[in-house]
Amino acid sequence: MLAARVAIAETNEDHLSTRNFARIVSHIRQSCGITISEKKRVMLEGRLRRRLKVVGVADLDDYCDYVFAGHAEEEQQHLINAVTTNKTDFFREPKHFEYLEDKILPEMARQGQRKITVWSAACSTGAEPYTIAMLLDDFAGQRQGVSYQVLATDIDTQVLGHARRGIYNEELLEPVPPALHRKYVMKPRDTRCSEVRIAPRLRAAVAFGQLNLMDASYGVGNQIDMVFCRNVLIYFEKETQELVVQRLVRCLKPGGHLFLGHAESITGFDVPVSQVGSTIFRKNG
Repeated sequence: MLAARVAIAETNEDHLSTRNFARIVSHIRQSCGITISEKKRVMLEGRLRRRLKVVGVADLDDYCDYVFAGHAEEEQQHLINAVTTNKTDFFREPKHFEYLEDKILPEMARQGQRKITVWSAACSTGAEPYTIAMLLDDFAGQRQGVSYQVLATDIDTQVLGHARRGIYNEELLEPVPPALHRKYVMKPRDTRCSEVRIAPRLRAAVAFGQLNLMDASYGVGNQIDMVFCRNVLIYFEKETQELVVQRLVRCLKPGGHLFLGHAESITGFDVPVSQVGSTIFRKNG
């Protein structure tokens, strides 16, 4: 009889009730725009299950009661961290960085631009903003008086902590060109260690902070030269996608560039941009 009760408890612990799954899906969509489909239910349950012992509850439904009880504001952030997807690589979608090097930076040089500001709007664990910083630092180092800054934001506080540390498994840095690797990647003294670290001056050039793309305004001004917001819109509904893109474009200076993921489209959106490359857009004006 006891074994039967244990088995029932374990079964209940394995799954969210239909009601609580719907509660979480609605809450996440409203708070950060992410749409969670039924096919991602098992993934969601697995991630939330890690919080049970931390919070001190017996099962996933008890966890939901705790989250929505109104006294667990800190847990709301852990819930958001649990549902975000953080796939990232150095020099991911390399055509974008080729365009930056071959088209945008030479044009800035011809125009005599002295300050470059780039925003990585969903920076994850930092591979994207550090990739950008490598290219900008290399460019600025060859031109006296040129400076740059990279803003890097994400809604997930856990990945931001990882990004600030700038420590990665060495395999993740394999796409970095050898010359940039030698210049900006620090190897450990212990040859048995498989981790490397981004050089201090590059880490210092990237300003990390938390930002929710569902906010009405982003607080980064309207003079950004380039915004990278790649592989984020795919998690939003169409109406939310358009609102986010409109807000991102407002942050660009006229002639600034917006980079989206290769699987993302803004066809039909009311935004003042012209397409200049594969998921690369230039603000009109």
